[in-house]
Amino acid sequence: MSQIGIQTSDQFKLLPKIVNGGIAGIIGVSVIFPLDLVKTRLQNQVAGPGGEKLYSSMFDCFKKTYKAEGYLGMYKGSAVNILLITPEKAIKLTANDTFRYYLSSDSSKPLSLVREMLAGGSAGACQIIITTPMELLKIQMQDAGRLTAATANTAKNAKVLISKKASALSLAHELWKKKGILGLYQGTGATALRDITFSIIYFPLFARLNNLGPKRSDGSSVFWCSFLSGCVAGSTAAITVNPFDVIKTRLQAINKAPGEPTYNGVLDCIGKTIRNEGLTAFFKGGACRMIVIAPLFGIAQTVYYLGVAEKLMKLQ
Repeated sequence: MSQIGIQTSDQFKLLPKIVNGGIAGIIGVSVIFPLDLVKTRLQNQVAGPGGEKLYSSMFDCFKKTYKAEGYLGMYKGSAVNILLITPEKAIKLTANDTFRYYLSSDSSKPLSLVREMLAGGSAGACQIIITTPMELLKIQMQDAGRLTAATANTAKNAKVLISKKASALSLAHELWKKKGILGLYQGTGATALRDITFSIIYFPLFARLNNLGPKRSDGSSVFWCSFLSGCVAGSTAAITVNPFDVIKTRLQAINKAPGEPTYNGVLDCIGKTIRNEGLTAFFKGGACRMIVIAPLFGIAQTVYYLGVAEKLMKLQ
């Protein structure tokens, strides 16, 4: 099981951990993606001059999106996310296990909190090579419907900024032509700030919660304990880093509706958001993010516990 138990060189096999991370990512994204789309739209919306908002709440956003775009509209951007979530989750979960393994000076003793945080933060830093372009493309797709509605409300004949038919491939190609590889890494600093901080909180908290639960005869945790530990640790870390997620989402939203501010880096985004909307803006979509992250990591840890890859590869 990830993060718990005693590891030896014979037990630490990298390939099944990578496969488990990929399986966990695909299952998790497929389950929670509509909520992730709602979170993105809530974080990007800015009140108009009269204080009017396109979406008044998470449920209002969900209802309006479904009514305007249908069931498939709730999964805009899911293809690129499902494609890249496999390497992303594989890197995150496997890197954490790898760093924990090499930071452990004595396999018979648990890691200190500082070393657990170092392993988790290092894992978060490793994943951003995949996370940044994945999130950048996903956000453009997820936010397209909000931009269309906001633009139509602002100016009857205004040009729609993103076509509903835009694909992640065409967006990636356009960014590559304009800015090269760096075009796909807009918002890297904010992504690192979010993911490193998240992992520093999540992995040690998960390990401690999981160790509190019942154990099987071989010392491994029961699956429901791993699931609940993943949910609690994930939702706690998610709400803690939500301000960084809001900043990242806004920096990566390349197109804006008329009247929406543009940002020149993390500090500029923080300053303008505080001036225009106050500190509460940094917790937009917070409830959605908690609901998204809790099952995502609960599922991830359960897949790790079940050892799906090990069974498929006949390593158990």
